[in-house]
Amino acid sequence: MPYAQVGDIKLYYEVHGDGPPVLLVPGLGADTRLFSNVVPLLAASRQVVVLDPRGGRLSDKPAGPYSIEQMADDVAGLFGALGVGCADVVGYSMGGKIALQLAACHPELVDHLVLCATAPSAPVTRLFSRRFMMDLVSRIPVFRKADGQPAYAFEAQRQASRSFDGRGLLPQVKASTLIIRARRDRIVPPSGAAELQSIPGSSLVDLPGGHLTLVMVHGKVLAETISSFLSET
Repeated sequence: MPYAQVGDIKLYYEVHGDGPPVLLVPGLGADTRLFSNVVPLLAASRQVVVLDPRGGRLSDKPAGPYSIEQMADDVAGLFGALGVGCADVVGYSMGGKIALQLAACHPELVDHLVLCATAPSAPVTRLFSRRFMMDLVSRIPVFRKADGQPAYAFEAQRQASRSFDGRGLLPQVKASTLIIRARRDRIVPPSGAAELQSIPGSSLVDLPGGHLTLVMVHGKVLAETISSFLSET
């Protein structure tokens, strides 16, 4: 299995395809498998790098607390370990916060930025618990195996996501940015995507699905939207 030593931890990552690099960052409690419906389509013309963040299934899971800033620095370290000088970055849910932090504080690393089903400072709904998420994920065949994430690591990620406030970072983002909102998202309120539009020159699209089904059920539409944005801007 491919691992990169980044600071004090090892990060699990995968590389698919050839071409200009694009990095995919999954969300809370998720891992590389979140993008299983997206990676093959993007990898037809791109080099796709996808990782398990700190605390994720196959990456190291040190004791918390974690922070979004720390996880963005982990991603920057992965760029260095892989010899990637600059890439397009796609962040999903909590991964969108990591991607936002990366683009604002390491602008030299991010060419295009795609923020999916995320917000710069998201209130977490009562339904957004480990039980709720994993119950949904367990219904998807690719996720039926044990998720491999202990409760303490999930909680460390959750607290990092809850405490992050990236609204002050939005004007600092220089990358060409696409915001993707799921029409039936019950986790991230519409105001979250509206806040992200403070990123200079950003654009917003609505796609079918909810917070998880956008990527799990409508992965082809999501991948086509991402590919079109990356190729046209």
